[in-house]
Amino acid sequence: MSRPARLRGVLHLLDTQTVDSKAFLEDWKSLARRAAEPNPFFEAWFTLPSFEQFADSDAYKIAAYWVGGRLAGLMPIKHSSDYYGHGLPHIGTWLHDHSFCGAPLVAKGHERGFWNALVTCLDQTPGQALFLHLPALPEGGALDKALTAALGEMGRASAIVERTSRAMLASHLGPQEYLAGAMSTKKRKELRRQKNRLGELGELTFERLERTECIEPWIEQYLTLEAAGWKGAAGSALKSSPASYAFFADAMYAAARAGKLERLAMRLDGKPVAMLANFIAAPAAYSFKTAFDEDYARFSPGLLLQIENLDLLARQDIAWADSCAIEGHSMIERIWREKRAFVSRNVAIGGSLRRLTARALMAYETRERG
Repeated sequence: MSRPARLRGVLHLLDTQTVDSKAFLEDWKSLARRAAEPNPFFEAWFTLPSFEQFADSDAYKIAAYWVGGRLAGLMPIKHSSDYYGHGLPHIGTWLHDHSFCGAPLVAKGHERGFWNALVTCLDQTPGQALFLHLPALPEGGALDKALTAALGEMGRASAIVERTSRAMLASHLGPQEYLAGAMSTKKRKELRRQKNRLGELGELTFERLERTECIEPWIEQYLTLEAAGWKGAAGSALKSSPASYAFFADAMYAAARAGKLERLAMRLDGKPVAMLANFIAAPAAYSFKTAFDEDYARFSPGLLLQIENLDLLARQDIAWADSCAIEGHSMIERIWREKRAFVSRNVAIGGSLRRLTARALMAYETRERG
C-alpha cells in the first residue's frame, strides 16, 4: 500500500504591516501551541510590539510557511549590512536587545520542510545578502537537527560561527530539594539571615501575579526600579529609551492578556525591592526581566526573589526554564545548575558565485586563531 503524498509547503516573506489581521493572528496563536520548540519571543503578543517600536524600515519581514493552507512556520527576519560591526550584507533572524532565542515557530513534523522552503526562497530573492545568519538557535533541538539534515540534503555550505550557553532550570526535584543541592548549608543559612534582617526594616511581603491583575502599576514600578540602578546610570534601562519603554509596556500587557506572563515581587512596606517577569510558553518558562533596589543590595533581594522563583519546578505545565541571562552570570548560576546551549549558524544562499563568496567568508570567520 503506497503512502499518501506529503503536502508541499509554500513560504512567503510578508511585510510587517500585513500580519495583524484577525485571521492571521489566530493562525499565529495556533502555531505557537503546535510548535516543535516553544519561543515566546516569536509569538504575536511579543513580536507585534517589537515591530511597532523597532522595525523602522521595509528591511524587516515575516517568513511565513503554510502547508495545506495552514500556517506551519514563522520567523521574523531582517536584511542588514551590519554584521557585528562589519559591512557584510546578509539576511538574518531578527532578534533585538530584548529577545533571547532565535528558534522559529514551526509546527511539529514540519521542521525540515520549513528550512528547505526558507533557504529556497532566499536563493531566489537574496537581494544584496551574501548569506543567511541564524543566531541563538537551541543546540541539539528539533529545529537544529532538522536544519542540519536539510542543509546536508541540499548539499548547502554552512558553518557554526558561535556557540554559547546560559543557565537553565530542568529537574524533577522539588524547589527545596533543588536549592539544597545547589547551595551549601552555610550559604542557605546566610540567605535566611539576610531575609530576616531585611524583614526587620519593615513588613516584607512576596507576591506572584498572573493575567492583568494590577498590570499597569506593576509595569511602571518595574521600569522605575530598573532605571534607579546601574542600568539607568549607564543609559541602558528600558526607561532610558522611549521606544524600549513603549515596547516593554505593550509586550507585558499583551503577554498578561494572553495568559503568558507571571510576575513576582518582593516588597518592603509595599515598596518593591526586587521584581521579576517570567514568560510562560508551556512546557517552558523564560525568565525575561529582573531588577532589584540597589540600596538593599547587602540583603541580596534579587537572589531571594530567585529562590521564590524556584517554584517553577512545582508547576505541572513547566518542564524547564530558560534564564535568558548572559553566560557566566554570577547570580543566577549560583542556583540554576543546568545549561542550555545555543549555536549561531551561517548558511550560503543565492547563485553559485554568491555561495562561493559565502563559503570563503565562513572559512575566514571560523579559522583557527593562533
